[in-house]
Amino acid sequence: MLLFGKRSVRERLKTNPKSILNLYLQEGTYHPEILQLSKKNHIPLKNLFPRKFFKLSRGALSQGIIAEVEKFKYQDLEKILDQKGSDQLTLICLDRITDPQNLGAIIRTCACLGKFCVVLPKHESVEINQTVLKVACGAENYVPICRVTNLTYAVRAAQKKMFSTLAAVTQGGEDLNNKKLEFPLCIIFGSEGKGIRQGIINIIDNKVTLPMPGANLSLNVAMSVGIFCYEVSAQRKKTSALVNQ
Repeated sequence: MLLFGKRSVRERLKTNPKSILNLYLQEGTYHPEILQLSKKNHIPLKNLFPRKFFKLSRGALSQGIIAEVEKFKYQDLEKILDQKGSDQLTLICLDRITDPQNLGAIIRTCACLGKFCVVLPKHESVEINQTVLKVACGAENYVPICRVTNLTYAVRAAQKKMFSTLAAVTQGGEDLNNKKLEFPLCIIFGSEGKGIRQGIINIIDNKVTLPMPGANLSLNVAMSVGIFCYEVSAQRKKTSALVNQ
């Protein structure tokens, strides 16, 4: 797998340098921080002439830097749920999300707001690929990402650990603006076309809807997750403040 761009490569160098196999710089570019980190971690670095570099990048916007990295390693959901501090996590379960751009944006949002874990099913779902990593811009290093046989298993595993479970639905759910969230929390999001599988809907605690009083349009899943995660972060902060009083 390849990572493109200064930010993605820098964050990987800072957090998981052992996963980097080789670094490639386009001749004439200068990245002092990247050079320092690669030298510190003894990572092979090669300067390539522009034509050869362009061939490797396949025209992707790379800021003159590419890292060849190991295949992405998912984390184990059971271990995540069992670890200390798991009661502070919010699980973001994505059902039938197949667009890598959306997944990359979701991971980046979760990293920026903190204390989220992304859960993907093995079937009818995009994997962590080069496009996802490019859009995530290094965020994959700061968010636990799990891959499970199916999301029903993930929801049941969360419920056993006393997670409240919510399905984000376009209609018929409680208004997010008026919903008091209970933590720890697990939220399931579906694709724009197919939504959330009925088998999952049948076992969750509640359904929540994002009110949209404007034009009769829909948000894509990355935007919806972003709004929900912001609300989660805000309510989690208030809950923590009350507990610590």
